[in-house]
Formats: sequence, C-alpha cells, structure tokens
Amino acid sequence: MTRREFLHHATVAGCAGWPLLARGAESGARPPLRSGQISTAHAHASGKMQTMRKLSADWEVVGVVEADATRRARWENKPPYDGLRWMTEEELLAVPGLRAVAIETEVKDLLATGLRAVRAGKHIHLDKPAGESLPQFRELLAEAGRRSLTVQMGYMFRYNPGFQLLYQFLRDGWLGRVYSIEALMSKLSGPEARKPMLPYRGGVMFELGCHVIDAVVRVLGKPQAVRAHGRSHGTDGLLDDQLAVLEYPGAVATVRSNVIEHNGGQRRHFTVVGEEGTFEIRPLDAPVARVTLGRDRPGFKKGTQEVKLPLLPRYDGEFLDLSKVIRGEKKFEYGPTHDLAVQETVLRASGMPVD
Repeated sequence: MTRREFLHHATVAGCAGWPLLARGAESGARPPLRSGQISTAHAHASGKMQTMRKLSADWEVVGVVEADATRRARWENKPPYDGLRWMTEEELLAVPGLRAVAIETEVKDLLATGLRAVRAGKHIHLDKPAGESLPQFRELLAEAGRRSLTVQMGYMFRYNPGFQLLYQFLRDGWLGRVYSIEALMSKLSGPEARKPMLPYRGGVMFELGCHVIDAVVRVLGKPQAVRAHGRSHGTDGLLDDQLAVLEYPGAVATVRSNVIEHNGGQRRHFTVVGEEGTFEIRPLDAPVARVTLGRDRPGFKKGTQEVKLPLLPRYDGEFLDLSKVIRGEKKFEYGPTHDLAVQETVLRASGMPVD
C-alpha cells in the first residue's frame, strides 16, 4: 500500500491523523474556546498544557492552578507554563467564558477536583485512571450528564492512527467475529519513577495498563469476568508485572503491563484476531500495523501486509475532538456507559475492589 493510497484511505475511513489536524487548523475563523488546567501533578500534565497552547486556533488557555508551592516553582518559568497566569481553583472556575478544564492532579484527587469543575458548569478533560472509587466516578458522570457536560478521559490511544484504522476495519467487518485480543503495555521505570505508583494498590496495571484496557472495551465491551495476576519483583512492594485475563462469550483478551522491561516501549502491542483477519499494532506510540486478511479488501490484499502509519502528536487528537464536541460539531464517541465499563474493568484487572 503506497503512502498516497493510505492517506486517501485514512481520510475516507476517518483515521484521526491528518483530517483532525486539518479541521483544527481551519477553525481559526471562530474564537477559540477558553480553557485552563488544574494542577501540574499528573505525569501527563505538561504535555496536555503544551498541546492546548499549541492548538491556539481551538483553545485559549487563560491560566493554571497549582496549590503546591514546590510544583509551582518547578514549572512556572519553564515551557509549557511560561507566561501563564497562576490562579487559585476558585479564580479559574470563575473566569468569564471558561468552557473546559483539564484535570491533571494526582490520581487520588482527580474525581473530587473534576466534580467541582463540573458543578461549576465546565466540560472537563479528566486524566487517567478515573480514581480508585467506581461509585465516586459514577457520581461525577451523572452530574455531568445532568448538566449536559462532556467528561473526556485521557486515554492516549483513542486518537492514535493505528487504533483509528483498526476501528474502521472492525466497523467494516473486515476481521469478522473477534475471538482474541492480546495487549502489552510495558516500559522500564527506575526507583524515582516507581514512587508515584506506590500509593495505589492496583500497581502498574492501574497506572499503565488502563490505556489498552480502554481499547479492549472499545472492541469487545465489558467483560463477563476478569482474572487478575500480579507479581512484585522489586524491594518497594510495587506490583510491577501484571497480567489480566478478560473473558467474553466466545472471546478472551489478555492484557499484560510491566515497568521492568528494557526498551519495553518498542514491544508495546495490541493485536486483534478475528475469523477473517488479524490486525496488529506494534509499537503503539509510533504505530505500524501488520494486517493479515483472508481475502482482498478495498486498498488491501489477501495475506499479510505492513502499513506504516502517520505519527500524530500524542494529545492533539483528543483536544481537537473535544473542541468540536463542545461546539456541537460532532457527537462524542465515548459516553458514560463506555467509561464506566472501562473503569470497572481497570479496577478488576488491577485486583482492586469495585464497590
């Protein structure tokens, strides 16, 4: 498949790379949406802020909240926060015309902070995972629903071109009935990088594996049963090597997550096997798709072929999509039913309680 053929297929099929970026660039005739960020504590916080500021045709960042003096001192004169107004949470939520807030606290504070923003009438981008309490997350989503507000979860592969092409294959029925998914989410983390994960009983599946669990639920839905297995290979007690088996009628998904693998990022993969074909994305962050089909499909041949996909900056797709949802230009694809199913699955896969 040539690059030109793929570009055409990506545009027609809805692959999230260039079409989203192009539509974002064309939106400059409209005023950008006013937004802000609460906290710099989350591992993704600086990347989310950098993305909102870069996408200036869609977003006008009015300020950032950071109550912790040490974290503020670390970031206030560095990109991507340099030149921003630092506010209290109350000041930010009272800014006239503020439409959306990125919630980037520590995981333990995500839900309470998000609920305050929703009660102030703001759409939110809520980073992952959605806390440790499923009832608290359910309360947040219900409140947003009553106020007709969007809660967008920060799972980083939702707008990845590899996953977008996979979802189009599934919509077109090209893989047939899916009976197997295999996913691996791994990396190597040193002692300092492991420390933020220690307070959470769910280990690395809770922190890292949640990204691919979101995609498993997108493909197969909520599992009938989840079996969680975990090991700690370090001296700090962190569950640093975990496996979850998700059981469905006629299908099984396995999700592995660890932070003890050298060059683990290159082995990250997501493989969907159906009765009429197989779709493997590997690696996930610079995606390459290996597609095997039982018969010719438009733009693809019977047998195995490799498709090198475009590298969309990690967070661009989600903030471009959120701007369109808030403006009423499109329907949000990930509603509360999906997000609750994902969070329950994440908790079970991490060996954590759900009630």
